[in-house]
Amino acid sequence: MSSTHFGFETVDENDKARRVRGVFDSVASKYDIMNDLMSGGLHRAWKAYTVMVANLKEGDRVLDIAGGTGDLSLAFAKKVGTTGQVVHTDINEAMLRVGRDRLIDKGILLPTVVCDAEKLPFPDQHFNLVSVAFGLRNMTHKDAALKEMCRVLKPGGKLLVLEFSKVAKPLEKAYDWYSFNILPRLGSMVAGDADSYRYLAESIRMHPGQQELKALMQQAGFGHVDYHNMTAGVVALHVGIKC
Repeated sequence: MSSTHFGFETVDENDKARRVRGVFDSVASKYDIMNDLMSGGLHRAWKAYTVMVANLKEGDRVLDIAGGTGDLSLAFAKKVGTTGQVVHTDINEAMLRVGRDRLIDKGILLPTVVCDAEKLPFPDQHFNLVSVAFGLRNMTHKDAALKEMCRVLKPGGKLLVLEFSKVAKPLEKAYDWYSFNILPRLGSMVAGDADSYRYLAESIRMHPGQQELKALMQQAGFGHVDYHNMTAGVVALHVGIKC
């Protein structure tokens, strides 16, 4: 059996998806308020920057992977207008349901699909933009998922990967203390789940850093890849162009 990591724990590959699903089943109803608390509201600025870099126009087709509670899907839908399309996807049904209901409450009806990013149910060269925000680090085979994202993009299409990354060295100790002491306590108090937020802190440390992820995207078929650090590298936005 092949093994992979679930946070700092080594698990069977076939078990990781189930355990990640359990994490997000547990936190789905409190996901948005926890994002505000954990980041001090900065996640809104990170996502706004992502939408700006997307530079969408009327009529574009967008695939939002790990779309969760729908922040980016909502913003993208406003950019592509009535002639465009945004497909809101997630592997976790509980998160997707929260996002779908939130979008409907705002008067936005989008195609909503439960799907695995490693096996996307979409045709080749179909989308102008693919986005994955805070979801890539939870995928078992990141290389396979990135290749699938490249496959469904049109030539010249853009992949945006917004993800926690490697913080600047002078801040490492303070960031580690916050991550392993404050985050689980917040999770316990607000979401009733310390373990899921301990996993969050661990999964960030196991995720490829800025240069490593850039190399993975290039290996997956993206001809040009760049990244933009935000908040001293707490988060990075990787941009890949399919040439």
